[in-house]
Amino acid sequence: MSTVNISAYKFISLDELPALRERVLERCTKLALKGTILLAPEGINLFLAGTRDAIDGFMAWLHDDQRFVDIAPKESISDAPPFGRMRVRLKKEIITMRLPTIRPEGGRAPAVDAETLQRWLAQGHDDEGREVVMLDTRNDYEVAVGKFNDAIDYRLASFTGFPAAIAADRERYEGRTVVSYCTGGIRCEKAVLHMQYLGMPHVYQLDGGILKYLEQTDGAHWRGACFVFDERVAVDTQLAPASPAAKTP
Repeated sequence: MSTVNISAYKFISLDELPALRERVLERCTKLALKGTILLAPEGINLFLAGTRDAIDGFMAWLHDDQRFVDIAPKESISDAPPFGRMRVRLKKEIITMRLPTIRPEGGRAPAVDAETLQRWLAQGHDDEGREVVMLDTRNDYEVAVGKFNDAIDYRLASFTGFPAAIAADRERYEGRTVVSYCTGGIRCEKAVLHMQYLGMPHVYQLDGGILKYLEQTDGAHWRGACFVFDERVAVDTQLAPASPAAKTP
């Protein structure tokens, strides 16, 4: 039986986290799900694997909570669960940036959907004629597995290095449209909010990240595979576990 893998996140103020953790863990255990869910005062970030019925059951249960009603997961299929166990962890941030002034729940970052981005990349500019620059906000080992053609990356050891890197290089982006991207959207959303804070105009996140781009397009303008944080290591442009040869861009 095939395994359904999902990832999703939402920035939303959460309180009473220990009690929420227990409820979430109980539901996941009952459904025999495996994976990791992060809970923090700023929101939720989840990676789960299970049967179709179990995944659908969990998402229906999660959507009953009005705070999470609009969460739309990214999906992929594998032959077996890529996680060995189920963990629900409490964290200070669901994606560590260490800039408390950046609060994504105060308003979503401007986003461009996958099909629009592919069209922009094919035509070489956005709909207002500005050159489009792709900015990879992931860590160096993720970028090494695959990336968008000609994307800029800062060879980050961790996302906490992004604010200093972009501040030192912001002149590069003047007069251009910048589309930041990451695996599932969470890092590039924080990145865009920080770039707006720096006063950079025409900045967008890739809505749903690389995974949504590969799900909704034919993968043009992407090379290599997409690193994922589970036992698959990477997925190809069909969102199937990547072969070793496909993991080198």
